[in-house]
Amino acid sequence: MASAAIFSSLRRRRSPSLEAFLAPVHLSEVALVQALGIVANELMSFSHHPHPFQKRNSRSLIRKIDVFVILFDYLRDSGRSLPSSAILCLKELYLLIYRSKILLDYCSQSSRLWLLLQNSSISGHFHDLNQEISTILDVLPLKELGLTQDIREQIELLSKQARRDKLFIDQHDDELRRRLYSFLDEFEQGKIPDTAELQSFFMDRLGIRDAKICRAEIEFLEEQICNNEGDVEPTVSLLNGFVALTRYCRFLLFGFEDEEVGSGSQKKTRGGLVYQEIGDTFLTIPKDFCCPISLDLMRDPVIISTGQTYDRASISQWMEEGHCSCPKTGQMLSHTRLVPNRALRNLISQWCTAHGIRFDPPENLDPPAEVVAMPTSTKAAIVANRATAERLIQQLSNGSQGAKTVAARELRLLAKTGKENRTFIAEVGAIPLLRQLLSSPDPVAQENSVTAILNLSIHDKNKSRIMEEEGCLKSIVEVLRFGHTTEARENAAATLFSLSAVHDYKKRITSEEGAVESLAGLLREGSLRGKKDAVTALFNLSTHSENCERMIESGAVTALVGALGTEGVAEEAAGALALIVRQPIGAEAVENEELAVSGLIGMMRRGTPKGKENAVAALLELCRSGGTATTQRVARAPALASLLQSLLFTGTKRARRKAASLARVCQRCEAAALPMEGYGVGYAFVGNSASDRSSNFAGDVSVPVSISVPVL
Repeated sequence: MASAAIFSSLRRRRSPSLEAFLAPVHLSEVALVQALGIVANELMSFSHHPHPFQKRNSRSLIRKIDVFVILFDYLRDSGRSLPSSAILCLKELYLLIYRSKILLDYCSQSSRLWLLLQNSSISGHFHDLNQEISTILDVLPLKELGLTQDIREQIELLSKQARRDKLFIDQHDDELRRRLYSFLDEFEQGKIPDTAELQSFFMDRLGIRDAKICRAEIEFLEEQICNNEGDVEPTVSLLNGFVALTRYCRFLLFGFEDEEVGSGSQKKTRGGLVYQEIGDTFLTIPKDFCCPISLDLMRDPVIISTGQTYDRASISQWMEEGHCSCPKTGQMLSHTRLVPNRALRNLISQWCTAHGIRFDPPENLDPPAEVVAMPTSTKAAIVANRATAERLIQQLSNGSQGAKTVAARELRLLAKTGKENRTFIAEVGAIPLLRQLLSSPDPVAQENSVTAILNLSIHDKNKSRIMEEEGCLKSIVEVLRFGHTTEARENAAATLFSLSAVHDYKKRITSEEGAVESLAGLLREGSLRGKKDAVTALFNLSTHSENCERMIESGAVTALVGALGTEGVAEEAAGALALIVRQPIGAEAVENEELAVSGLIGMMRRGTPKGKENAVAALLELCRSGGTATTQRVARAPALASLLQSLLFTGTKRARRKAASLARVCQRCEAAALPMEGYGVGYAFVGNSASDRSSNFAGDVSVPVSISVPVL
């Protein structure tokens, strides 16, 4: 039946009713005929709302159903008893009419561009329904229904017509579809289509005559990208090309002033890519796909001598800075050779393809075939997006306040996906102009500009552009401190997290007035999303040894201790504390926090596996750096011994190692205290002996590799 094809291919906005699949089994004859009349009359309402495309197929289907309405009215009024074969046919007819209604509704609700792209497929669905009508009429027992001669002749004529009808694909619609592809081909060749031709096509032939309709077209296509499961044409890459083309036309043909900019991110969200904001739609990258150093998705995973995998760029920089140990395990490197992890790279590539994320392996590699064979529309989308970005930059520079707000929002959306987009947006001068907009009194303009900078910062080269732009870091911190909206402040924190992935910038960010204080405040009082942004930024800043004193002065340590009891951020808070207490002043500051030890022990009891790992690591470093009094305080904490014993058997490999080390530290402290105090806690463990403190600064801390920079 046609239903399977319709619902697998049409990608509707909302789920169809069960009535589309289930025949009315328990209805009486009278109720069945009445139900048929109702659904048929609902379908007839589409005759008053002509579709922009599929006109002939729609009219033909409606005329056929109109004949059935006459039949249903007669059966309802006659009151005759129906034979079982007729009832079976009427139930099948009910399903057919319901699916016909869904198809017509789909055509009326879909975007014009989508109907063009699906012209042949949708025509096929109309033809399938026509064939089903023919089949049902062939078996419908007309002689047993007692029809009048006039009605019977109409039904027989309908049967003959349905039998004769062939698949019809409107050549005018198909010509428009080919013209749409030709515009994409021009972009593919690096050319910009003629403005007059684009205007004639979009405005005159498609009827897209204002920015609002054009925006709806873009959102609908993006919706199809979200829903695409790889079994529908055109492919996702082609759809991205058409989105880029339509976005270019939106600003070329309709300018900037007629867009609703006042509502900003408060507009009612839809299912498209445009409105996938990070508060609700975090796409969690599998932790094994993230580099433990940069916390970002690995593009070129390599294996070092200890067997750990890192992104080539990150581990190479680590080694160039003079480190001779593994950042994750602390083991000394036997050599510095980097072995490509091709199996993992293939898995990352497949995951990116499945989630519509562009995967850009380094140019000097021989990537697998599925990575090399980029879709033909990729260049077209890049060229179209570049042309759009240039127009947006012009408005950002010379436009009115409203135009600047629209331009910032569109640059934010363009920078959401694709390394190329982020690269050329920065290259054409967006960052200085966005920096100026950070101080805008317009909340929407400020929010979009800081989020655009956040999205641009994901590309490593743009991090340096942002940090080198005079006053940009200060302006980002100002938004974090005094931003007009909660989302602007949270996105400023996320921007600092992104920038702090570069080691050299951690000290600069910490030295910026109010930066760490505001992050600490957001961690204490922000929303859950804000807390996550703040704690990840503070974690990154904690990995720089020279930032410890500043973290203490700013109140970050207090905020991190308080976050130990907050689900969702406790794991990273414990990791940051484990880094801070490596220094004596850090250990003293944490020890002075009344809830620090109890909070870390609470994490050992209730936290995630990595949270427990970070908590026991923090307690171990606290004892090592804090001295005898601190160790005694930790050792005598209630339930610590049993929790350590539990970790020795059930914890991660590193948690077991840290637990064994902490147990020995407590055992030595207890032994030293016994002659003087006469009692002990009893840390008699048979544990892992590989517990010497021989790792690098960040080596003993579980880096939260599942966290990635959000794209807004």
